[in-house]
Amino acid sequence: MQFESTPLAVTARMDRLPATRHLWLLVLLISLGGFFEVYDLVFTGYIAPGMARSGVLATTTETFFGFQGIAGFIAATFAGLFVGTFFLGFLPDRFGRRSVFTYSLLWYCVGSAIMAFQSSGEGIVFWRFITGIGVGVEIVTIDSYITELVPQRMRGRAIAFNQSVMFAAAPVAAILSYWLVPITLFGVDGWRWVVLIGCAGAVVVWFIRRALPESPRWLAQQGRLDEANRIVLDIEAKVAAEHGLPLPAPQPPVVTDRPPTQAFREIWHPPYRSRVAMLLVFNFFQAIGYYGFANWVPTLLIGQGITVTKSLFYSFVIAFALPIGPLLVMSIADRVQRKWLIVVPAVSVVIFGLAFGQMKDPLWLTLFGVLISLSGQTISASYHAYQAELFPTSVRCRANGLVYSASRVGAMLSGFLIAFLLRDFGVVGVFAGITSCMLIVALAIGVFGPRTTGLRLDEISH
Repeated sequence: MQFESTPLAVTARMDRLPATRHLWLLVLLISLGGFFEVYDLVFTGYIAPGMARSGVLATTTETFFGFQGIAGFIAATFAGLFVGTFFLGFLPDRFGRRSVFTYSLLWYCVGSAIMAFQSSGEGIVFWRFITGIGVGVEIVTIDSYITELVPQRMRGRAIAFNQSVMFAAAPVAAILSYWLVPITLFGVDGWRWVVLIGCAGAVVVWFIRRALPESPRWLAQQGRLDEANRIVLDIEAKVAAEHGLPLPAPQPPVVTDRPPTQAFREIWHPPYRSRVAMLLVFNFFQAIGYYGFANWVPTLLIGQGITVTKSLFYSFVIAFALPIGPLLVMSIADRVQRKWLIVVPAVSVVIFGLAFGQMKDPLWLTLFGVLISLSGQTISASYHAYQAELFPTSVRCRANGLVYSASRVGAMLSGFLIAFLLRDFGVVGVFAGITSCMLIVALAIGVFGPRTTGLRLDEISH
């Protein structure tokens, strides 16, 4: 069957595909790379007690912006992520999703391995910053890559599945930290082994995911229609073989009198301008709320009277909610409007967080910790799909990187803010701060967020 060879025709062909094993396999391969990105982010909180115990970094510092403490380590992570998302988000739009996706993982491996062998706080913080740059580019690329490789009625489930696979790294990082952080193995601090194990696994995945195709939607936008057509034909053949029935006819392309957005500056004009403003506010405050809990779970538990070893064990239990949350979201991701899958869990974090701050019993602390994690992961699985949908293919990664960089600033400041609140107001004060952030998140998306679920990317863009 012959199809019109235009960017809109390529998009229409991709959107009519049924969700078969081959498409899920592509999502899985992309997600496996993201697994080690999340592993790197999540172990930040779990190895912090080990760093403090070994004397490399302090738990708190005398000044607000003290870079000899754990807060400085967390800040360096998110400062690097900010540079990667804000300044280098253009790379996938210029050089393609697949290439940038692949080499940013190699960047992460090298930077993280060097960091693991640093013996000074300054060296650790510096190489943590360098590693964060590669992770930032990777995260921006993953969301756009998956959004463009799957059909419209699969986007929510695909991102939720992606988040589940990626956040399966959380319990892995937690149990490895539980085993390794309190000990020294072959003369090497346990927290260093946690870092090196992530590097080794990422190298393996780097080879596995070389089989991924480039995004045909991106190729079509670049005028490389022959390459896009070859990839779509290959995907169609595999999907049709698995589906066992003729593929449905593509829907008519979205027709508009506006030319497709090509220049990045056009996102400062309607309808994108309001979306950018909304997502900048959302990302900044959700990062403080999310990482204010996730990166400080062991420390918060210690603040509630739990020992270091037991706090790591309870953190491991709480971490199991991280991959489970997105799996639960998959059942409703393409049935419920995406914006409400952000708003309702944000309010839930407020309720469960305030309860956590009042508890002393380990069982109740763990229960509310799990509920906070489930709510946070529902937000994460939903907004990663949501913000990638809101911008056109030609500038999707760069626009996504711009708004996502606000979350890196928020996350970077969260370390200093939580350390300050914990020192002066205790765990209750920490959750008062998280509550304020999550209420702003709910208002930003609930009031200003457009509807996207079930719509084609071209419809959302226009």
